[in-house]
Amino acid sequence: MATVRLVRHGQASAGWGTDPDPDLDDLGRSQSETVAQALHAQLAGTPVEVWTSPLLRCRSTARPFAALHGLETRVVDAVREIPSPTDISTEQRIGWLRTAMEGTWGDLGGEFVAYRDHLVDVMSAVTTDTGVFSHFIAINAVIGACIGDDRLVIRSLANTSVTTIDVINGALTLVEGGEEAETLIR
Repeated sequence: MATVRLVRHGQASAGWGTDPDPDLDDLGRSQSETVAQALHAQLAGTPVEVWTSPLLRCRSTARPFAALHGLETRVVDAVREIPSPTDISTEQRIGWLRTAMEGTWGDLGGEFVAYRDHLVDVMSAVTTDTGVFSHFIAINAVIGACIGDDRLVIRSLANTSVTTIDVINGALTLVEGGEEAETLIR
């Protein structure tokens, strides 16, 4: 059995519709330090791996936790944020995401279901306790796989919330959902 703690990144310095890869703002950096300390206290002495989305806000959120454990982060593309359609502008991404968040993976179809399925396959193959620094929709996709729910949004996850799942023989079980908060899509 492996326990995976999925950590949503800290507050970003810019919105999804204005910057495709923003870093954390001051609050986000503070949140990353706080979650690092909390996880470190929970996991003291437990061997873990640290995975992060390739996006800057996740890598910056993971950095303090990895440093406390003296570990390197492993960039895992599968845990990145949902891809946006390639035929829309950066400004149009917000509207697309808001609409998508009201529906299901089945509604989106094609490449989006493939993204979700690949993410779930990667999570199902975890064999070591792992901290995964990821994104709102990606973490919701894993929660959905755990409980058999096809919606894009199941929980309104707060920045640096921690969702815990167990992986037992390739099966995902939701142990605890992350803290929720009103989510601002900007």
